[in-house]
Amino acid sequence: MARPIRVHRVDADGVRLLALGDRPLDLRIDGRRVWTFWSLRDTDPRGKASRSPLRLAPWPRQMLKFLDGRARIQVVESASGTVHFDADVSFGSGQGQILVQNEEGVDLGTDKTGNLVPTFEGRSDEDIADLLDATESVLAALRSTGIEPFIAYGTLLGAVREGKVLGHDSDADLGYVSRHTNPVDVSLESYRIQRTLAEQGWEITRYSGAAFKISVTEGEMTRGLDVFGGFMDSGRLYLMGEIGVDFREEWVFPLTTATLHGREMPVPHRADKLLDVTYGENWRVPDPAFKFTTPSRTTRALNEWFRGNQPNIRHWQRQVAGNRTRPLREKSPLAELAAQEATARGAEVFDVGAGRGADSLWLARQGLRVTAYDYVLGSLRHLDGPIAEEGLDLQVRHLNLTDRREVLAEGARVARDPRPRVVLARHLLDATSYEGQQFFARFCSMALRGGSGVVLAEFSPRQELSARGIDTEWMVGRITRKNVAKLFEAAGAKNVEIERVTGQRRPVLRARGEW
Repeated sequence: MARPIRVHRVDADGVRLLALGDRPLDLRIDGRRVWTFWSLRDTDPRGKASRSPLRLAPWPRQMLKFLDGRARIQVVESASGTVHFDADVSFGSGQGQILVQNEEGVDLGTDKTGNLVPTFEGRSDEDIADLLDATESVLAALRSTGIEPFIAYGTLLGAVREGKVLGHDSDADLGYVSRHTNPVDVSLESYRIQRTLAEQGWEITRYSGAAFKISVTEGEMTRGLDVFGGFMDSGRLYLMGEIGVDFREEWVFPLTTATLHGREMPVPHRADKLLDVTYGENWRVPDPAFKFTTPSRTTRALNEWFRGNQPNIRHWQRQVAGNRTRPLREKSPLAELAAQEATARGAEVFDVGAGRGADSLWLARQGLRVTAYDYVLGSLRHLDGPIAEEGLDLQVRHLNLTDRREVLAEGARVARDPRPRVVLARHLLDATSYEGQQFFARFCSMALRGGSGVVLAEFSPRQELSARGIDTEWMVGRITRKNVAKLFEAAGAKNVEIERVTGQRRPVLRARGEW
């Protein structure tokens, strides 16, 4: 018999309940799931004892801004559908209807990572059909490279358990198991696949040595389909993301199919076995709040074999999502200085760490040739319109300064075309790691050494910000005036000068070096 759960009330703090058992609960607003939590795992005790049955499930921080108005609130068990709470609840002013939506009016809900995103349960049949079209297109493209792809993770779970995408999911996942058994060969194969797809016109964003994202644009929507590579070695299956387990190759090959919204999709020969090791033996029971618990052995192996560094990537992705609808800021004083240098030298401009591209756009509108580089490429997608409409000489490229391969490849590409260049880096050095700082200097050396080259960089020393009580969460590494001078000089820069910039809201130092 299931141990009892009683929900007392839902208020501005969260869900107050008595729980003796641990089960997933859906919170619904006007009939639509927006959040799932476990009654013990995701709640805090409210009695004197740490194991008190009186619990509070606090609202996810991302949802707090929506809690103003009235709504019908239900708390329902994810698996059984048992209703533990059903009442009209008032929050804040109590005026109007509570709508958990983004700026485009699309319904949001928490996904498997706990982020508030447009989940499938809020999408139309037409949207789902477009997703399936994109999935089939990418599967066909992957097959053309010589591998045998299949739907994986949540997409596989939805097909096998429900015959449709999971309502609480937000993306499509694909996988493949390489015929190679050595991580080096698997990684080389993954890059070969990427090159082949790029030649076909696909937009690729690499996650690691064996995983990448393929972006598919249909109409006004761009979808990212994640592709996770894997391989078998001595009776163990390693699949990027979460998996490193004892497994049999005959459970993978030959592939078979499962039905997803009436369409046949490729799946491993024993999809149930893969779901067992991915979600546990209870995968047949719905759990929108499922959390992966990857053994440290698996994480360490996948890190050492395939994963590059992506410091603070989640922070910057959240920044991009939060700033998407905000107007661009004005050009920076550093951009004006870069324009002066570029005009005097007849140079093009590389804006490294371009953010939303305000400086890049302004520089291009001054008639300069500009390349905007950023860690999170989605932050620059809105520039496509102005580039096309105004005929700007502005190119957008991805650059992860902590990925040695990517930095050296891009540096070699531009070094083949020596010409005068100005590298602009506004608050880049203080937002990347020590490795990122080193590779930025290497990139400058490769890009600027062949001609009349200048780097202009602004940064804020962490210690000075902390002393003034200014947020430093976005800062990864430590950077000082002395460090920057040594960094540039070691990379071959001459006439390195560093000065303090006045009139700024926070302490800012400006560095200039020549190659």
